[in-house]
Amino acid sequence: MWLQAGLHLRLVEARLGTGTLNALRRLPQVVGDKYATGAIDAATMELYGSSDPGFTVLGGDDTVISPLLAAAAHGGILASANVRTTDYTELIELWRRDATGPARGLGAELARLSAALFAEPNPTVLKGVSYAQGRISSPAVRLPLLAASAGSVRRAVVPAAARTQETAA
Repeated sequence: MWLQAGLHLRLVEARLGTGTLNALRRLPQVVGDKYATGAIDAATMELYGSSDPGFTVLGGDDTVISPLLAAAAHGGILASANVRTTDYTELIELWRRDATGPARGLGAELARLSAALFAEPNPTVLKGVSYAQGRISSPAVRLPLLAASAGSVRRAVVPAAARTQETAA
C-alpha cells in the first residue's frame, strides 16, 4: 500500500481483506495499493472491481500480471520486468487499449518468463539471467541465499531474451 506523507512515498506490505482495503482507500494519505496475494480469487476481483478514481491498484504477482491488468490493475511492481521492461510496458498498454488478443499472447509469454525466473528463490535466477545478459557485473546474492543453479539460469535465459520481430508481429 502506498502511503503519501508530504513528499515521501513508502510501501507498507500487509495482507488485508477487501473491507479493510476499501476503508483505507478512503483515507487521503493512502493513494494506492500493491496487491500481491499469490492468487486471483473473489476477493481479488472485488478489490479490482471497486477501485475508486484517483486510487491506484498495482499488481504484484509476476506470473498473473496479465489477468490482473485485464481485471483493471493500473500497472505492476514486478521483478520480472527487470529483464523485459519494454515488453511489460507493452503488455500494460495493450490491456489499456483493450487489445485482448495480443495482450493475452504476450501475457502468456511473460508468465512463462516469470515462472522460469521464480524457479528458485527470488532474486537468485533473476540475478543469474541479468549477469548472463551483461546487465550486472556479478550474479552474487546475499546470504542466506545461494546463487541459482546453472540449469535454472539456462532455462530462464531464453524466455528472458527480447522478443523477435516475428513474435512481436
